[in-house]
Amino acid sequence: MSTKNKQLKIQLIRSTIGRLPRHIACVRGLGLRRMHHTVIVQDTPCNRGMINQVAYLLKVIEL
Repeated sequence: MSTKNKQLKIQLIRSTIGRLPRHIACVRGLGLRRMHHTVIVQDTPCNRGMINQVAYLLKVIEL
């Protein structure tokens, strides 16, 4: 399966207040800044790993 042109739309639906520092770092690494902020990122193994770490905070849509 080629993920060369695939993108993911990610929205932060839960707050990072009181979360583990490395989970906060994953959210920031994905480019999310505040609640209900939405970004579009490339579907790479690195981004998938960060998404899997903090999946309980996010809503993910494959484009």
